[in-house]
Amino acid sequence: MRGRLRGIRLAVPLLLSAAVVACTTTVPGEPVSQGRVISRDQPGGVDPKSVVENTDGGEIDRLAATVVADLRTYWGERFPETFGKEFTDLGGGYYSVDTADADAPEPPCTDSAVEVEGNAFYCPTADIIAWDRAALLPVLKDRFGEAAVMLVLAHEMGHAVQNRTGAGLSERRADPERFPTILIEAMADCYAGAFIRWVVDGNAEHLQFGHDQLDSALTAVVSFRDPIGTEATDRGAHGDAFDRVSAFLDGYESGVKLCSEMTVDNRTFTLSGFIDAGDAARGGNLEFGQIVESITLSLNTYFAEVAGSGWRQPQVRETEGQPACTPDRQGPVAFCPDGAAVELDVAEELPEIHDEIGDYATGTLITSRYALASLAAAGKPVAGPEAQRAAVCLTGAFTGSLFQREQQFLSPGDMDEAIQVLLHYDYVARDVDGASVETGFDRVTLFRKGFVSGARDC
Repeated sequence: MRGRLRGIRLAVPLLLSAAVVACTTTVPGEPVSQGRVISRDQPGGVDPKSVVENTDGGEIDRLAATVVADLRTYWGERFPETFGKEFTDLGGGYYSVDTADADAPEPPCTDSAVEVEGNAFYCPTADIIAWDRAALLPVLKDRFGEAAVMLVLAHEMGHAVQNRTGAGLSERRADPERFPTILIEAMADCYAGAFIRWVVDGNAEHLQFGHDQLDSALTAVVSFRDPIGTEATDRGAHGDAFDRVSAFLDGYESGVKLCSEMTVDNRTFTLSGFIDAGDAARGGNLEFGQIVESITLSLNTYFAEVAGSGWRQPQVRETEGQPACTPDRQGPVAFCPDGAAVELDVAEELPEIHDEIGDYATGTLITSRYALASLAAAGKPVAGPEAQRAAVCLTGAFTGSLFQREQQFLSPGDMDEAIQVLLHYDYVARDVDGASVETGFDRVTLFRKGFVSGARDC
């Protein structure tokens, strides 16, 4: 974050050839809760030999083939109603690549199997989708569950849809300013979100996926973000965590038509580069004490306007351990029920979260307690589901106000940090009694609502 001091990969493109839309990923982090996505009615899934070229017939290719089968059905339904013509399946097919074997057959658009390592890609000239069954899909499955495999393949199928609807390779080459990579990738993320919603709603023949499994899906999306400091105008930019999650949610909430209508004129991206060498050296982060000082003035100004005449500026008090005014209820940052203070645990958990995720994780947690203070000042409940949802939404609204400022206040990585703390901790949504919005997916959705629409919609 930039204060007064001025202080996820299905995301990094790898150009295998001029004709390849390729996505590669490193897979950081700890494993998250996993769940099977193949329906109990289809326990074995689809035989990969009936769908996949070069398959070994193993578990990963069976999962991939099952996802492909439902993707074919999905686009067979959605494509005509959105684009006014029938969907044609990939003419070149679907390729599994064993990158652990240097002598393995290479898929079209490559010179060797090794080139595919860590990748899944769509090649428009051959009209194929290929994936690394040794070093990508199984790693994603282990880290994020089978949902990550669904996401990757649904994203690549999104590129195939683009190639059939006027946003393919030839159009991008002819007008790169109209079709920058970051927009193309957002559309593919959006198409993936629309497909996942169709599965969640119980429409798929082979796949099943519950609302309670969506946290693992979003965690995978976050891991696919661009490296911090990437510019939105970079040739290979795919987006930060907020860009990618936001595109996914657009598809999930609104469907294919909205995805198809994305343009550089109606899409705003939060991905940004460092403003100077100092910002880059800090990784866009302020020290713990600096972020507390830096954000407080802006919070008071913003929430005084939101809450109106009843606003009382909370005193910021530091505690050694859990905040004393509501022990073990709100987490490491607490809004005191008497309305007089916001207390911070400066000895244990809050600095640990700051070090683990980044400075705007700290900023997001503090903002959520000011959001509760603004509810109290406006005479609204500070406990219960309404308060929980409003706390997250108002936190997003404040963050959106920082993004809209002419001076750069948010640093590269800040939006990533906000999304991560929302997914991995429920503190932002806790009311004064410690009750919270249950899923990270719902917390991120509420935050995005505030970010996009502002405080009035919270």
